[in-house]
Amino acid sequence: MIDIRLLRDNPDAVRASQQARGADLSLVDEALAAESRRRSALAEFESLRAEQKALGKQVARATGDDKAALLARTKELAGQVKEHQAAAHAAEAELDELLYRIPNVVDGAPAGGEEDYVTLKTVGTPRDFAAEGFTARDHLDLGEGLGAIDTARGAKVSGSRFYFLTGVGARLELAILNAAMDQAVAEGFTPMITPTLVTPGTMRGTGFLGEHADEIYRLERDDLYLVGTSEVALAGYHGDEILDLSDGPRRYAGWSACYRREAGSHGKDVRGIIRVHQFHKVEMFSYCPVDDAAAEHQRMLAWEEAMLAKVELPYRVIDTAAGDLGTSAARKFDCEAWLPSQERYLELTSTSNCTTFQARRMNVRERSDAGTRTVATLNGTLGTTRWIVAILENHQQPDGSVRVPEGLRPYLGGLEVLEPVR
Repeated sequence: MIDIRLLRDNPDAVRASQQARGADLSLVDEALAAESRRRSALAEFESLRAEQKALGKQVARATGDDKAALLARTKELAGQVKEHQAAAHAAEAELDELLYRIPNVVDGAPAGGEEDYVTLKTVGTPRDFAAEGFTARDHLDLGEGLGAIDTARGAKVSGSRFYFLTGVGARLELAILNAAMDQAVAEGFTPMITPTLVTPGTMRGTGFLGEHADEIYRLERDDLYLVGTSEVALAGYHGDEILDLSDGPRRYAGWSACYRREAGSHGKDVRGIIRVHQFHKVEMFSYCPVDDAAAEHQRMLAWEEAMLAKVELPYRVIDTAAGDLGTSAARKFDCEAWLPSQERYLELTSTSNCTTFQARRMNVRERSDAGTRTVATLNGTLGTTRWIVAILENHQQPDGSVRVPEGLRPYLGGLEVLEPVR
């Protein structure tokens, strides 16, 4: 959640963030009013409690009518103390609920919605397939020809937006994920195989419930949620702990299956494996001091770009607009690879600086010279199933074969070309 001190001391900054996101401005004033009621009720409670304690000492020394009067006032005070304590608790609960509904305060992201991103740079040049004398095929045609992707049987077994990766398709996904994990380990990340079922508290703490709850699978009988990213489990890993970050950030690389309902995406990217209900991903996650968060964000972006260089994809980096940010993100950079069959860019990675938003909810702090303080959390994608789409399309050859990028060849037994099987 956002810092209550920021809301109290600089409400205009929170209002500006809400406006940039296109979010509900009234939440700011509602939260301020609840905070005022909480402070007023708490002050009255503490004043009455102090009087109650003082009267207790007087009753012990009083006699006769004076003692009877003091006892009557003590009884009256007891009711008032309980009443104001309940009011303070009610106001605090209302404030907490409102704070949970206010997304993270935007930090540097452009204002606007999904189409208002800013392109920071473009790397590489898309191939001119016409000049090469053939028409680019899409990833599903290529994948079926390679015996790598089977969506028909995926739908038969599990329904729409499910698939099988078979033969070189399965090996290609493992190659991508293992290359991503090796890079993360080389950069000092601790590899993690994370749970894919988490408690409501963990899911809520990371900011994925609320307005995004319809995108998440819930197991009602067990009151557990399936994660859409290992970020969720990694954000809860150090919940209610005080970390020592004197030697630098705590960095983890989580490998997990991911599940998304894709609610509201009917008709979008239904062909192939671009937008599916289940996939695998290696996700970077960092706990770091707040004053190092912006620099850590740039480091994560650089690590993502290093992975894209290994698979030799043309891509662009965009600064995501405030209205397209997730609840927890203060700023987000996406790397989008060129998709020849659709002549557009497709998101392959994103890295978000969540500042103290998640850690405050999860109660993760660090020791500093001034005592303890909330840490910052950041996350970023290093490899996922969707990369297969861009790799097949960008490295295809006229006969339906696909050249294997040099960075992946060691993970495919030195294989240089994926050959069609039909």
